[in-house]
Amino acid sequence: MENNKSLLNSKVIPITPKMSIRIPSVGEILDNEQSYYNITTSLTGTPFQYMVQLDDMGVDYTSISDYDLFLMLFPSFAKEDLTLVFGDLDTTDFAVSYNPENDTNIIYSRKNDIIIDEYVYSILVDAIRKVNLTERVKTKPGNEEAKKYLLEKERKKQKRNANNKHGSYLEKLIIALVNRPEFKYNYEETMDLSIYKFNHSFKQIQSSITFDNTMIGVYSGTVDTSKLKDKSCLSWIPSIK
Repeated sequence: MENNKSLLNSKVIPITPKMSIRIPSVGEILDNEQSYYNITTSLTGTPFQYMVQLDDMGVDYTSISDYDLFLMLFPSFAKEDLTLVFGDLDTTDFAVSYNPENDTNIIYSRKNDIIIDEYVYSILVDAIRKVNLTERVKTKPGNEEAKKYLLEKERKKQKRNANNKHGSYLEKLIIALVNRPEFKYNYEETMDLSIYKFNHSFKQIQSSITFDNTMIGVYSGTVDTSKLKDKSCLSWIPSIK
């Protein structure tokens, strides 16, 4: 479903005529941070990110697609509270179904008469990534030895982090930004910002700081712009893609 409305002025992103993605506020997410990011990470996850879990199930993570993984994960998440992502849409009866018309598996809700096929899935995932300013994580090992190495490395990493308590990343980010002169909002005002506005404000401040530091280096003679591989640091205005 085409949507040309700026996300700076949006509270929802239409996916289909009957389904939209919410753009929650910073305050809403802060109250449910772990749940929100677990859900959005899972909905947009790639087999590479779930290599350990897939291996435990006897599934080769290089042999399935992102959509295959979505079909495996979404039905279980659909039973949870997804209001921060899907608003008041009742997702409890979303389940994997077979579409005989094109011999494919889909997610279907009889109650809402909503179909999520691979095309709708791609729009859905793209919308969630735009809201949360995340990118698709994908790495393909060159051979079986590399695949085994990456799998064991990730398994050890997950074991190390299993009992770690990292606290709220969003809270730390809010505190950091509110105390930057470039960020024009106080704590109360920040709570009302959409997560899209907040994320892009953070990215813009990062770009501005990088630009300022680069220019200091240029004017002092310590930075040669002709040798820079990434020219984006020569402008504080975001690139238009």
